[in-house]
Amino acid sequence: MATIGDTRGANLPNLDAAGSNYRISPESYTTIDTLIKATKDEVMPNLVETYGEQGITGFLKLTGAVNAGGSSDRIDWWETGRRHKSFSYVIGDTGNADGTSITMGAGADNFTSNVQANDVVMDSSTGTRFIVKSGGFGTGSPVTAVLTKLDGSTVDVSADLDTVGGEFILLGNMYAQGTNQPTAFRESDIERYKNPFMIVKGRHEVNGSQATNIGWVDVGGGEYRWFMYAEQEARKRFEDQREMMMLFGEKSDGGASAALDDVLAGSEGYFAAIEDRGIQVSNANANPLDSFAEFDDIIIELDKQGAPSEYAMYVNRKQDLAIDDMLASGISTGVTAGLAGQFGAFNNDADMAVKLGFKSFTRGGYTFHKHDWKLLNDPTLLGASNYVQGAMVPMSQIADARTGIKAPSLAMYYKEANGYSREMEHWVTGGGVLGHTNNGDLGTDQAVFHYRSEVALCVRAANQHVMIKG
Repeated sequence: MATIGDTRGANLPNLDAAGSNYRISPESYTTIDTLIKATKDEVMPNLVETYGEQGITGFLKLTGAVNAGGSSDRIDWWETGRRHKSFSYVIGDTGNADGTSITMGAGADNFTSNVQANDVVMDSSTGTRFIVKSGGFGTGSPVTAVLTKLDGSTVDVSADLDTVGGEFILLGNMYAQGTNQPTAFRESDIERYKNPFMIVKGRHEVNGSQATNIGWVDVGGGEYRWFMYAEQEARKRFEDQREMMMLFGEKSDGGASAALDDVLAGSEGYFAAIEDRGIQVSNANANPLDSFAEFDDIIIELDKQGAPSEYAMYVNRKQDLAIDDMLASGISTGVTAGLAGQFGAFNNDADMAVKLGFKSFTRGGYTFHKHDWKLLNDPTLLGASNYVQGAMVPMSQIADARTGIKAPSLAMYYKEANGYSREMEHWVTGGGVLGHTNNGDLGTDQAVFHYRSEVALCVRAANQHVMIKG
């Protein structure tokens, strides 16, 4: 006990006023509830999806894309070209002495190599018809062709030809009595397309301690181990990224990355195919399509491409709302101008289209099934960009030009052989964690989840697809 005069007790707060005795203050005590927290925390076991269901896959499936196996490093397919063609020209000689003929040069698409003597062509701007008197293919290596007007009148360059950017339509031919058959023929136009497979990979890890920890939150199916949710998210993230690669992938051009061509040739994605061979629609002020006139322009272009009458439209929310406003201003979603809408993609059942989240309308003989596209709304993905506002996909079967076999316009191919498929590979290695002892190093305290897919997208008849750009 401290005594008076003992300096050891001078700074002790628990001495009494006389400084001779300790006193025990109430602050030294606590309640039993505070000590052992007898009251259980109210922890809600449900995992809140703060941003809703974030999966973006489904575009390829809902637009009719099929899965098919492949056993080569690339997929090849053939498409027919146009049966009839038009050709640009350049005026090679505007000063023929008698004014009855005019000499034409090759033009951007080599006009002189696509006509021969006696062919009849028409200027696309003026409607003036000409007949080829000499030159053209079948005469060696032509660089010019001499034309006269079909009615025999004098050539008036300024009136009969487009001197700025001329184009001839090949109508047919005309021969005099007793003349021979044509000296040359035109080969059918069949185009071969190639797209390499691409390999997409993913990985997720968990150590043994985390694999056994039990948490508060039910991550699904009564499972409270957090790594189960993390692994599910890793797999979904991989599936999303695989689909985005099939949408936005590009083939290597052999330029700066030429050294990688053998191992990283790239693969053409959906939008690269449309940018190369399809229809692109954009507004200078980044506004969405919101008028009948704009849709009518697209329909006119679809007519030019021999497009089918039924399309799926996948669009972002801004474009979705703009179309809703347009429809509300005066177009029927079921019957337009007395013509019933078509629902062939949904077994001719309008209710099925509605159940799948599509809103359908008809315009100019075409039926459009509109659906919002989560990929374009997510602010961490394409929602952060104005690059793409939507796509219009023909919902039809395309006949293969080589075999005649019909197939969907979109197809996802994956590598497979003898029962081994690389469409979606998933395996786990580990140093004993979760029972996986197949990584060659049993001292590694972790389980590793692996994901791999080798796929390629085939976009047939890309000329019939529409990309809506911002």
